[in-house]
Amino acid sequence: MDIRFRNTKIVATVGPATSGADKIERLARTGVNVFRLNFSHGTHQDHQDRYNDIRAAEKTLGRPLGILADMQGPKLRVGNFADSFVVLENGQAFTLDLDGTPGTQQRVCLPHPEIISAAEIGSRLLLDDGKLVLKVTGKTDASIETEVLVGGKLSGCKGVNVPDVTLPIPILTKKDRADLDFALSLGVDFIALSFVQTAEDVQKARDIIQGRAAIISKIEKPQALEEISEIVALSEGIMIARGDLGVECPPESVPASQKRILKEAHRQGRPVIVATQMLESMITAPSPTRAEVSDVAQAVYDGADATMLSAESASGSFPFEAVATMDRIIRQVETDMEWRSRMKNMRPEPELTAEGALLEGAAKISEVYPLSAIITESDDVKYARLLSNKRVFAKIVSFTDAAEARRLCLYWGVWAQEKTLAQSIIRNFSVEKWLSEKLKNQDHQGAALSLEEEKGQISGLKLINA
Repeated sequence: MDIRFRNTKIVATVGPATSGADKIERLARTGVNVFRLNFSHGTHQDHQDRYNDIRAAEKTLGRPLGILADMQGPKLRVGNFADSFVVLENGQAFTLDLDGTPGTQQRVCLPHPEIISAAEIGSRLLLDDGKLVLKVTGKTDASIETEVLVGGKLSGCKGVNVPDVTLPIPILTKKDRADLDFALSLGVDFIALSFVQTAEDVQKARDIIQGRAAIISKIEKPQALEEISEIVALSEGIMIARGDLGVECPPESVPASQKRILKEAHRQGRPVIVATQMLESMITAPSPTRAEVSDVAQAVYDGADATMLSAESASGSFPFEAVATMDRIIRQVETDMEWRSRMKNMRPEPELTAEGALLEGAAKISEVYPLSAIITESDDVKYARLLSNKRVFAKIVSFTDAAEARRLCLYWGVWAQEKTLAQSIIRNFSVEKWLSEKLKNQDHQGAALSLEEEKGQISGLKLINA
């Protein structure tokens, strides 16, 4: 099956387990809509090869595929130890400083002066993904004195998280700038920004990217939650990166934060990817845990535009099974009347304009009439995005240029095609036949509704019978 129509999309990370033209095409046939290139791993040549294979699969399948380049972002780590590791005891004093010599039981190098300058008395440092917790008790220009609140084994080069203060670090590191330039030269559709703290971070990235790709802001810092409305407004989409978010925030707070982010992004009409550990056990097992199934399902019930696979598809033993499992979970949820009710309740109030009334009319018609699709044909795809945000109960078929079609791969309920097909299909009243062929063995009964446009504005709705 070349087209897997679901309302909720699937993002999958490409890695060693899924590199190669045949594997990438298989992922797309199994249900992937957007492919993630993780620039924390791999060489530029690796990413170029994967990019080329994705574009080749796109041609073979005859439908657009989105490509998301995920920047590594600032990686904050301690230095090395003379004995490879130490064991820190609860209550002991421990110093982090700028001295590059190997660490001891009493101190270690922290080669990040920005952390030292930003640290405040009483703020926490989390080491090794939060396994160890230190509290700042004092500082100088070159060191931080801490008390160990939660001790344990600490090896060299382990990560440092600083949840309680905003760090004065650039959103794009030197490595990120090189990776960004390379990704943009390839022609990726989305750039994911890691460790966004403020709206200013996103604006700085916008100034650099200059519209050459859509910006997806990753929410994984508590500071970002404080400016979530402003960050959403400056982004083309949002990724809820629950891994680091669950380190820097109490894990029990993450579900509520996820719902809050989803609600705010939907209010502003931005697509949201829910990510991290969705089917984590499938890295090594052929089937998921029941908790993982519920996690994916809940994201769909909450109106996520997309759910994402990370190591499951990049380096796991069962990448295709993971995609197929996620596909089945989403499809099952989307048959539930409770899901349908929730999507209807998410619908924003219509704008008090002629356009707003016509779009609301299209949404209402989709509730009571068995439409094959609602068809839009516009270079700026604003109507496809608005219909997506309205969670209409019909396939949103958008004819547009190739670049916009690829970006629409992330939007709920939208299936995009290059504009060259539009006129012949609509002119020949063959929408039903065309959809029937493209959506083999899926629900495609009924007429189609076309948004008629004049001078960039909706002028009417046209019912097209097969």
